[in-house]
Amino acid sequence: MAYVLGFIYADGNIIFTKRGTWFWSLQINDKEILEEIKKVINSEHIISKKKKYNNRKQSYRLQVGSKEMCEDLMHLGLTERKSKTILLPEIPKKYFPDFLRGYFDGDGGVWVGFKNKQRIHKIYAISTAFTSGSREFLVVLKEILFKYGVLGGSLVQKERGFDLKYSIKDSLILYKIMYNDKCSLFLKRKKERFESFIKMRS
Repeated sequence: MAYVLGFIYADGNIIFTKRGTWFWSLQINDKEILEEIKKVINSEHIISKKKKYNNRKQSYRLQVGSKEMCEDLMHLGLTERKSKTILLPEIPKKYFPDFLRGYFDGDGGVWVGFKNKQRIHKIYAISTAFTSGSREFLVVLKEILFKYGVLGGSLVQKERGFDLKYSIKDSLILYKIMYNDKCSLFLKRKKERFESFIKMRS
């Protein structure tokens, strides 16, 4: 469930309608992970296919109507318009890797490729980023990751929020934190990107 909470913190939202109904939803491009999340929460809700616009990727949505779950999420700090106000919840240490991986799968990215392409000696590199509209969320996340040995990290302001970026050494530590032997829920394409870099370096 910590993974699901992390994913909701990144990519989810809470909806309260005028009719007094409560929903939380996730809308992403990866249908497979929504199917897995659905199993974890024992949901029978339908995953709907969203209408495509222009050349955008097909997206899917899981919407769960539950006032109790919404109230629990709000107690943890989520709001209807969370993007700029979200704060990192208190997560027990043993669940933090799952929460981190869930957040990363929802609002993180990993890049692998060559730097300094114009030079004779190119550098094969990896970089990792966590994104949020809330600067404070990323500041606290950086402080917690420091305790795990992730000692670098730079906070970069973008047009619509902030990125917390890590370079090669820290990215490899993040991989070890997020993808431990016990993890079962993860976006395959992101994990494989880390592993392609590790394989090339070995």
